[in-house]
Amino acid sequence: MDSLALWFAETLGQYVSGEAVIFLISMIPILELRGGLLVAWSIGVPILKAIPICIVGNIIPIPFILLFIKSIFKWMKRFPIFQGLVGRMEERAMKRSDTIKKYEFWGLMLFVGIPLPGTGAWTGSLIAALLDVDLKKAVVAELLGIAIATFIVSVLSYGLLGSVLG
Repeated sequence: MDSLALWFAETLGQYVSGEAVIFLISMIPILELRGGLLVAWSIGVPILKAIPICIVGNIIPIPFILLFIKSIFKWMKRFPIFQGLVGRMEERAMKRSDTIKKYEFWGLMLFVGIPLPGTGAWTGSLIAALLDVDLKKAVVAELLGIAIATFIVSVLSYGLLGSVLG
């Protein structure tokens, strides 16, 4: 993930500001807020500036995924070229859904909040939509999860990395 985030930073950084780079990275699946904060640290964006930018970037896709992904997938499945892709995406998301199925609100919050590979707001939103989790409950759980992830990644990047590498 780090190399992918840095690639985006180098590529986008030629055309837009560092703040725009971390905002865009925070919106991208897989990278999300975690990648945005790591890149922010690596390019020298101050933590108090980076955190709100990355949070907003990570939040923006959530309502669209929760509200529209099932309809988008249904439409895409009408075309043979997309059937395999959609099937793999649904299968991959549902493989990670056990905690959310079992604990719903708390499971979704922890799934989004614990910064591990394959977790985060994008996948959490996809799973919540596929499991028909209540919209308000899903949004609140994901916002709390983003707050947890922000704290953890900020401490790791600006705290630990900052003191070790800075």
